[in-house]
Amino acid sequence: MNISIVTVGKLKEKYLKQGIEEYVKRMSPYAKIDLIEVPDEKAPETLSEIEMEQIKDKEGERILSKINPDAHVIALAIQGKQKSSEELAESLDKLATYGKSKVAFVIGGSLGLSKAVMQRADEALSFSKMTFPHQLMKLILVEQIYRAFRINRGEPYHK
Repeated sequence: MNISIVTVGKLKEKYLKQGIEEYVKRMSPYAKIDLIEVPDEKAPETLSEIEMEQIKDKEGERILSKINPDAHVIALAIQGKQKSSEELAESLDKLATYGKSKVAFVIGGSLGLSKAVMQRADEALSFSKMTFPHQLMKLILVEQIYRAFRINRGEPYHK
């Protein structure tokens, strides 16, 4: 399975980079993981609704340019469907079983994802009703993908 994780913004925090690198390394027997970062738009603290949409649209164009046309796209969004770790594992297993070997997870910037990205997404996934920094979300996501592979292989870890 080929998994892309497309995120807005550059990851700067060393401790998050180290955690992500560790889980990507652990996943190497299960899948090829491609971490793709697109630049975020610089924005002032206060924005109008129109300015917010314009920023999300610019970031969205960058995201969409990095997604393989035949990838199954999972957008991380608060309004998405919440799943347990076991349900995520089952979803990834079904995708692999039915020939969807390319999966792209998308994490937006601080303002979220554009309408165009949400329309391209095959599904929207929510990890919580809470808001997380998108950099931290990347670490949480790679851990959950790793956990999903362990669950699907019946290997210990997910207790």
